[in-house]
Amino acid sequence: MQRTAARLGATGFALLVGLAALPACAADVALAGVLGGKALLVVAGGAPRALAPGESHLGVRLLSVGGDGALIEVDGAQRQLRLGAPVSVRATGGARRVVLSPDSQGHYLYQGHINGRTANLMVDTGASTVAMGSADAERLGIDFRKGRAVGVRTANGTAQGWHVKLDSVRLGGIEVYGVDAVVTPQPMPFILLGNSFLGEVRMTRDAQQMVLEKR
Repeated sequence: MQRTAARLGATGFALLVGLAALPACAADVALAGVLGGKALLVVAGGAPRALAPGESHLGVRLLSVGGDGALIEVDGAQRQLRLGAPVSVRATGGARRVVLSPDSQGHYLYQGHINGRTANLMVDTGASTVAMGSADAERLGIDFRKGRAVGVRTANGTAQGWHVKLDSVRLGGIEVYGVDAVVTPQPMPFILLGNSFLGEVRMTRDAQQMVLEKR
């Protein structure tokens, strides 16, 4: 990552009580409340998480929210949630596959998602982690200044960066959770997709194309 970086108003809140009894199963999802335009979801018996439409948490993507219900997507399947009525959802399994073609400079670019938000990504097998500039981190809602301070090499020497843990990184049907990343103080044209993500997928070449498959 260091080598590459060098070159380069809530209303209508309804809270459901008694969710502590929800079984801690990865297949269980419950709508705990509605906070303005956000849904408060409980996934696998964890802490409630407020999501806006388009955001994801632990493989559950919120599509829409309104009244006392929310529409979610898990593994391409849509399910309707209602307050007080947990649902059981399960991924179908099997490999996910993304095929990337190089641009005119030989770079493999893809518009993916980080923490449920759109991100312009560039595959970099020489980067040890996902790496991004502070402006991208702020746009993605990452509170990187609470991360662990690390030294990063820039064109002007060594500067302070921050090590953070991303909730999720998604390319097409491939989603990896708990991904290590480094935020640099300098701007970067793309978010580098390093081996903290690539190490979780199988990567092969088919002529000029790069094929990524979830393990």
